[in-house]
Amino acid sequence: MRHLLGVAIVLVLLLGILPAAYAQSEVTLLVPAPMRVALDKIIPLFEMKTGNKVTVTNGTTLGTKQQVAKGDAFDVPVMQPPYDEALASGNVVVSSGRTIASFVEAVCVKKGAPKPDISSADAIRRLLLGAKSIDYSDPAAGSAGVRVVEAFQKLGITEQMKAKAKIVPNSGPAQMDVATGDAELCLAYLSDLRNPGIDAVGPLPFDIFAPNDMVGFVSSHAKDPKASLALLDFLSSPDVADIYMSAGMKPGHSR
Repeated sequence: MRHLLGVAIVLVLLLGILPAAYAQSEVTLLVPAPMRVALDKIIPLFEMKTGNKVTVTNGTTLGTKQQVAKGDAFDVPVMQPPYDEALASGNVVVSSGRTIASFVEAVCVKKGAPKPDISSADAIRRLLLGAKSIDYSDPAAGSAGVRVVEAFQKLGITEQMKAKAKIVPNSGPAQMDVATGDAELCLAYLSDLRNPGIDAVGPLPFDIFAPNDMVGFVSSHAKDPKASLALLDFLSSPDVADIYMSAGMKPGHSR
């Protein structure tokens, strides 16, 4: 009887200890949707390494910083600069900010078409001026289009592009137009170019099409700051650089 009582006490203690030993933290992550391809591979690695669960919410490159400024509750928000309003809101730990990865712009052509020279500003200018039609995303809807407008200005061809450039809601229709022959070229993030009817040429020179940095922060309202910082460290570590590159992105931390 005494032996059975001892066993029962041990079992009770084990049942009380085990849940605590295997307790996991849930970290909520807010990221721009174009990062999904890379994060679908990176997040499972983090969860396996730490035992923590990550719940991802996908936003837009322009919208995520607005959500942070409003105070939407996320443990680790990822934003594209400039984000002065979000930083001034007090909703993130400013000193925790680090570049996770960057979106890079590319040009696409119809599948099988000759790939143009994109090695310099002069080559890009000749390509764009010589093209019959070009599609790019609406600058009001996302940062990819903003970078295109900035590049036209840098190259001094804004006026010439008005007659041949078509603004579409996002890169999907732009890629489709090129695949069907309705447009000769499209300009979009390299990570977005997935249509089987096109070939991606890129990345375009960074001095003309500046990369769009994605910067992560720990929220000042994080439920578990330690777990949140661990996620941010992992997302920006050299261990996952190859995954970003395979997804068409520039890693925040190069090997």
